Amino acid sequence: MTQAKLDLSNCDIGRSDTYDGTGFQIGWDHAHHGLVPPAELLLDGTPVCQGWLAARAVFGHRTLGASRSVRLWLALRTQAWRLGIAFDDQQVTPNYLTQIHSEHCPVLRQPLGGASGEALSPVIERVNPQAGYAAGNLMTMSLQASTARAGLSAADAVRRARVAEAGNQPLEGLDAAAWWRVAALAAFARPLPFAEAARLPMAVLPPNRVRLLNAVQGLQALCTQLFSRPGWAARARALGAMLPEHTLRHDFNLFVGAMAPRVLDAAPDAAGLRQALEDAWLNERVQRRWQHLVLSLGESATESLLERAAAAGLAGVRMLSHAPEQATEGWGLPHGGRVPVQRAAGIFTAPMPPKNRSATTGARLS
Repeated sequence: MTQAKLDLSNCDIGRSDTYDGTGFQIGWDHAHHGLVPPAELLLDGTPVCQGWLAARAVFGHRTLGASRSVRLWLALRTQAWRLGIAFDDQQVTPNYLTQIHSEHCPVLRQPLGGASGEALSPVIERVNPQAGYAAGNLMTMSLQASTARAGLSAADAVRRARVAEAGNQPLEGLDAAAWWRVAALAAFARPLPFAEAARLPMAVLPPNRVRLLNAVQGLQALCTQLFSRPGWAARARALGAMLPEHTLRHDFNLFVGAMAPRVLDAAPDAAGLRQALEDAWLNERVQRRWQHLVLSLGESATESLLERAAAAGLAGVRMLSHAPEQATEGWGLPHGGRVPVQRAAGIFTAPMPPKNRSATTGARLS
């Protein structure tokens, strides 16, 4: 059988002055799934055009399916490439994006939906904007929440929460509780001093697959999950028994006593219980008992207790403990989440986003 030769003369992939491996692969994967990249990326000589033409010559009409998660995956990779942001394509896959899908915004607590550009339209955002698109650093939220949090640190969000509390009215479209949730999200993927992280209320539980870089917040999330299912009293006793001293066990029991009434008063459904647990952290008594416990426990003992409790499965959900270097693998932290600049002459520069682009960098899920 004679195999036909492929005409790749228009792809120009061998010229070092135009070749960009990431852009080429993005174009290739679009064609492999039977999709067309954005028109402005198909100009002659661009890496995306090169990859797209090459893959079309190879695959023809023998393309793969293009599910919603595949389209989102390609859009997210394209956006990261255009902005020069690191993207871990080994772990951030269409399946991974399906796992972090959410029906509700973690900040606004409202159902996500609507056309692209609307306040409640869903977007994929980086938990830590100074890191890349990588496993453990991505979550789904509303465009309104994404825009509100743009450029803010956890301390910035805390200040806005306190201003909203003092004025008893929303600030920049978010009420005080929503700003506390923004502060908690901002702290999850950024290493903080132990005492600072210990004083932050966990006003929102970590979205699925988000990695917590502060051990005290990991223990905070685990303690919250103790109450998420029937039998929480037995799990609380088991965790308390792991504490090394009688005084610490007494402090832990006082914390459980502060949390328990909020659990008993919660709505019976899972969503109502989750919100009640999150709101409990904004209660002054709960927060005071928690701070007294963990500040007395100390940083190293907190890390040890978290590892033992997670290994024992006390949270009731799957929790994985990562070494610090593994937790941020692929995040691009040494370069602030950006792709290192290529200094070689003639390397293709990715097109810049439109000037009227929103401050948020999350990919739309439309």
